[in-house]
Amino acid sequence: MHHAEDKMKKGFFITFEGLDGSGKTTQIKLLEEYIKSKGYEVVLTREPGGTDISEQIRTLILDTANTRMAPITEMMLYSAARAQLVAEVIKPAISNGKVVLCDRFVDSSYVYQGFGRGIDLKIVHDVNKIALNGIEPDITFFFDIDPQNSLKRRFNATAGDRIESESIEFHTKVYNGYKKLSELYPERIKVIDCMRSIDEIFADLKKWIDIMEINKRG
Repeated sequence: MHHAEDKMKKGFFITFEGLDGSGKTTQIKLLEEYIKSKGYEVVLTREPGGTDISEQIRTLILDTANTRMAPITEMMLYSAARAQLVAEVIKPAISNGKVVLCDRFVDSSYVYQGFGRGIDLKIVHDVNKIALNGIEPDITFFFDIDPQNSLKRRFNATAGDRIESESIEFHTKVYNGYKKLSELYPERIKVIDCMRSIDEIFADLKKWIDIMEINKRG
């Protein structure tokens, strides 16, 4: 019996990826409620950000005035914000049996700085390995929406920040990067077709969460 209790203690780590405008924010909120209804404590966070220090780094990264930022600087700032989030929020929550939902995580660095900016993926990997300190998502949802649709939805909403204001070519590289990653890591990354209704997408997510829970508890 004691052994079973130990098993129950460990939390889950779930990340959400995709271009802005994919509808992931809506789904994260729905999923938060669903997971709470299963009796878990849920911690909702985002990248870059989620702690005071990380939010300050976020402001620096996304400021449209920072046009001279070198790609490598950008990549290191993202991973610095991530290191703080992992240490201060994610690791403690998971070890306390909570479920962490994070809007963007390390895959964003691979696709935006790796595929998008052309930084060698090994460099992105090595720098982030330090930041992650052994943490990996149990499951990642890639909200699949192509750049044209994503930008259309995005600019209907607000004016873009420094990353969103990039060219369609840049967003296409990022999108192709996401496709590539989901082919490389199909066990972890689940592709979610975002050109469907909110209910259809949510039904998909619930199914994957149920499967993951069974696998982890089993």
